[in-house]
Amino acid sequence: MPNAGSAIIEIGDILVSSEVVTEFFCCDYPVCKGACCIIGDSGAPLLEEEASRLEEEYDNYKDYMSAEGRERIAQTGFFEIDVDGDMVTPLLRGGEECAYTRFEDGNCLCAVERAHCDGRCRFVKPISCRLYPIRVSTFRNGTRALNLHRWDICRCAFEKGRREGVRVYEFLREPLIAAFGEDFYNALESAARIVI
Repeated sequence: MPNAGSAIIEIGDILVSSEVVTEFFCCDYPVCKGACCIIGDSGAPLLEEEASRLEEEYDNYKDYMSAEGRERIAQTGFFEIDVDGDMVTPLLRGGEECAYTRFEDGNCLCAVERAHCDGRCRFVKPISCRLYPIRVSTFRNGTRALNLHRWDICRCAFEKGRREGVRVYEFLREPLIAAFGEDFYNALESAARIVI
Protein backbone atom coordinates (compact mmCIF):
# COMPACT_ATOMS: atom_id res chain seq x y z
CA MET A 1 0.00 0.00 0.00
CA PRO A 2 1.55 3.33 -0.97
CA ASN A 3 2.27 5.86 1.75
CA ALA A 4 0.98 9.13 0.29
CA GLY A 5 0.86 11.25 3.44
CA SER A 6 4.13 13.13 2.83
CA ALA A 7 6.14 14.62 0.00
CA ILE A 8 7.34 11.11 -0.83
CA ILE A 9 5.12 8.30 -2.09
CA GLU A 10 6.53 4.88 -1.20
CA ILE A 11 5.58 1.95 -3.46
CA GLY A 12 7.58 -1.14 -2.57
CA ASP A 13 11.25 -0.19 -2.91
CA ILE A 14 10.48 2.82 -5.11
CA LEU A 15 10.26 6.32 -3.66
CA VAL A 16 8.27 8.78 -5.79
CA SER A 17 8.32 12.54 -5.33
CA SER A 18 4.74 13.76 -4.90
CA GLU A 19 5.45 16.25 -7.72
CA VAL A 20 5.21 13.33 -10.14
CA VAL A 21 1.48 13.16 -9.40
CA THR A 22 0.73 16.80 -8.58
CA GLU A 23 2.56 18.61 -11.40
CA PHE A 24 1.31 18.91 -14.98
CA PHE A 25 3.31 18.01 -18.10
CA CYS A 26 2.62 17.29 -21.76
CA CYS A 27 5.34 17.57 -24.43
CA ASP A 28 4.74 20.53 -26.73
CA TYR A 29 6.85 19.36 -29.65
CA PRO A 30 5.78 22.09 -32.13
CA VAL A 31 7.25 24.63 -29.68
CA CYS A 32 10.40 22.87 -28.41
CA LYS A 33 11.18 20.96 -31.66
CA GLY A 34 12.99 18.21 -29.73
CA ALA A 35 15.45 20.50 -27.94
CA CYS A 36 16.06 17.92 -25.19
CA CYS A 37 17.97 15.78 -27.72
CA ILE A 38 20.31 18.60 -28.73
CA ILE A 39 20.92 20.60 -25.55
CA GLY A 40 22.66 19.35 -22.43
CA ASP A 41 25.90 18.64 -20.61
CA SER A 42 25.79 14.90 -21.19
CA GLY A 43 24.10 12.27 -23.30
CA ALA A 44 20.95 10.45 -22.20
CA PRO A 45 21.55 8.04 -19.29
CA LEU A 46 21.66 4.41 -20.42
CA LEU A 47 21.09 1.13 -18.61
CA GLU A 48 23.71 -1.50 -19.38
CA GLU A 49 21.19 -3.66 -21.22
CA GLU A 50 20.14 -0.66 -23.33
CA ALA A 51 23.68 -0.21 -24.64
CA SER A 52 23.53 -3.86 -25.74
CA ARG A 53 20.11 -3.32 -27.35
CA LEU A 54 21.41 -0.28 -29.26
CA GLU A 55 24.23 -2.42 -30.62
CA GLU A 56 22.00 -5.40 -31.46
CA GLU A 57 19.43 -3.24 -33.27
CA TYR A 58 21.92 -0.96 -35.04
CA ASP A 59 21.30 -2.31 -38.55
CA ASN A 60 17.57 -1.64 -38.05
CA TYR A 61 17.87 2.06 -37.21
CA LYS A 62 21.25 3.27 -38.56
CA ASP A 63 19.73 4.51 -41.84
CA TYR A 64 17.57 6.90 -39.79
CA MET A 65 20.66 8.53 -38.26
CA SER A 66 22.73 11.35 -39.71
CA ALA A 67 26.06 10.51 -41.35
CA GLU A 68 27.74 12.38 -38.50
CA GLY A 69 25.87 10.27 -35.95
CA ARG A 70 26.92 7.02 -37.62
CA GLU A 71 30.51 8.28 -37.76
CA ARG A 72 30.41 9.09 -34.03
CA ILE A 73 29.13 5.59 -33.21
CA ALA A 74 31.94 4.12 -35.33
CA GLN A 75 34.44 6.18 -33.31
CA THR A 76 33.10 5.80 -29.77
CA GLY A 77 30.82 2.78 -29.81
CA PHE A 78 27.21 2.82 -28.68
CA PHE A 79 27.77 4.70 -25.40
CA GLU A 80 30.17 6.98 -23.55
CA ILE A 81 31.03 7.40 -19.89
CA ASP A 82 30.34 10.97 -18.76
CA VAL A 83 32.19 13.06 -16.14
CA ASP A 84 30.01 11.56 -13.38
CA GLY A 85 30.98 8.03 -14.44
CA ASP A 86 27.55 7.27 -15.91
CA MET A 87 26.88 5.40 -19.14
CA VAL A 88 25.25 7.80 -21.62
CA THR A 89 24.51 8.15 -25.33
CA PRO A 90 27.40 9.61 -27.38
CA LEU A 91 27.23 13.31 -28.26
CA LEU A 92 28.12 15.30 -31.40
CA ARG A 93 28.97 18.91 -32.20
CA GLY A 94 30.97 20.06 -29.27
CA GLY A 95 29.19 17.83 -26.79
CA GLU A 96 25.49 18.63 -27.01
CA GLU A 97 23.55 16.83 -29.74
CA CYS A 98 22.84 13.12 -29.21
CA ALA A 99 24.40 10.86 -31.86
CA TYR A 100 21.06 9.06 -32.27
CA THR A 101 19.19 12.15 -33.52
CA ARG A 102 17.79 12.90 -36.94
CA PHE A 103 16.33 16.11 -38.33
CA GLU A 104 13.20 16.49 -40.40
CA ASP A 105 12.01 19.96 -41.47
CA GLY A 106 14.09 21.57 -38.72
CA ASN A 107 12.68 19.28 -36.05
CA CYS A 108 14.88 16.96 -34.00
CA LEU A 109 13.70 13.37 -33.65
CA CYS A 110 15.14 10.19 -32.16
CA ALA A 111 16.36 7.95 -35.00
CA VAL A 112 15.83 4.83 -32.89
CA GLU A 113 12.26 5.78 -31.98
CA ARG A 114 11.50 6.74 -35.58
CA ALA A 115 12.66 3.31 -36.76
CA HIS A 116 10.59 1.69 -34.00
CA CYS A 117 7.47 3.61 -35.09
CA ASP A 118 8.08 2.43 -38.66
CA GLY A 119 8.21 -1.19 -37.46
CA ARG A 120 11.91 -1.54 -38.23
CA CYS A 121 13.31 -1.68 -34.68
CA ARG A 122 12.05 -3.49 -31.56
CA PHE A 123 13.86 -1.15 -29.14
CA VAL A 124 11.89 2.08 -28.56
CA LYS A 125 14.63 4.34 -27.11
CA PRO A 126 16.39 4.64 -23.73
CA ILE A 127 14.00 4.56 -20.79
CA SER A 128 15.58 7.75 -19.41
CA CYS A 129 14.35 9.55 -22.55
CA ARG A 130 10.93 7.93 -22.40
CA LEU A 131 10.48 8.84 -18.72
CA TYR A 132 11.51 12.48 -18.98
CA PRO A 133 10.85 14.74 -16.99
CA ILE A 134 11.17 12.00 -14.37
CA ARG A 135 14.74 11.21 -13.39
CA VAL A 136 15.49 7.90 -11.67
CA SER A 137 18.22 7.56 -9.03
CA THR A 138 19.29 4.23 -7.54
CA PHE A 139 20.66 4.04 -4.00
CA ARG A 140 23.26 1.52 -2.84
CA ASN A 141 20.59 -0.63 -1.21
CA GLY A 142 18.72 -0.92 -4.53
CA THR A 143 15.96 1.52 -3.63
CA ARG A 144 15.03 3.74 -6.56
CA ALA A 145 13.86 7.35 -6.36
CA LEU A 146 11.72 9.05 -9.00
CA ASN A 147 12.06 12.82 -9.00
CA LEU A 148 10.72 15.54 -11.25
CA HIS A 149 13.39 17.35 -13.25
CA ARG A 150 12.73 20.93 -14.32
CA TRP A 151 14.52 22.18 -17.40
CA ASP A 152 13.89 25.59 -18.91
CA ILE A 153 13.58 24.17 -22.44
CA CYS A 154 10.57 22.14 -21.24
CA ARG A 155 8.70 25.11 -19.76
CA CYS A 156 6.23 24.90 -22.66
CA ALA A 157 5.48 21.26 -21.75
CA PHE A 158 4.65 22.17 -18.15
CA GLU A 159 2.42 24.98 -19.45
CA LYS A 160 0.67 22.71 -21.98
CA GLY A 161 0.13 20.04 -19.32
CA ARG A 162 -1.47 22.64 -17.06
CA ARG A 163 -3.70 23.93 -19.89
CA GLU A 164 -4.83 20.42 -20.82
CA GLY A 165 -5.03 19.06 -17.27
CA VAL A 166 -2.48 16.28 -17.87
CA ARG A 167 -0.38 15.27 -14.85
CA VAL A 168 3.22 14.04 -15.21
CA TYR A 169 2.36 10.45 -14.25
CA GLU A 170 -0.59 10.41 -16.69
CA PHE A 171 1.51 11.67 -19.58
CA LEU A 172 4.16 9.03 -18.80
CA ARG A 173 1.79 6.09 -18.25
CA GLU A 174 3.30 3.80 -20.91
CA PRO A 175 6.97 4.35 -20.03
CA LEU A 176 6.22 4.05 -16.28
CA ILE A 177 4.55 0.70 -16.91
CA ALA A 178 7.44 -0.36 -19.19
CA ALA A 179 9.98 0.55 -16.50
CA PHE A 180 8.24 -0.51 -13.30
CA GLY A 181 5.24 -2.66 -14.20
CA GLU A 182 1.47 -2.28 -14.21
CA ASP A 183 1.08 -2.98 -10.48
CA PHE A 184 3.40 -0.07 -9.72
CA TYR A 185 1.42 2.24 -12.00
CA ASN A 186 -1.90 1.19 -10.46
CA ALA A 187 -0.48 1.90 -6.99
CA LEU A 188 0.76 5.30 -8.20
CA GLU A 189 -2.72 6.09 -9.55
CA SER A 190 -4.20 5.17 -6.17
CA ALA A 191 -1.69 7.40 -4.40
CA ALA A 192 -2.48 10.24 -6.79
CA ARG A 193 -6.16 10.12 -5.80
CA ILE A 194 -5.09 10.65 -2.17
CA VAL A 195 -2.45 13.31 -2.83
CA ILE A 196 -4.27 15.52 -5.35
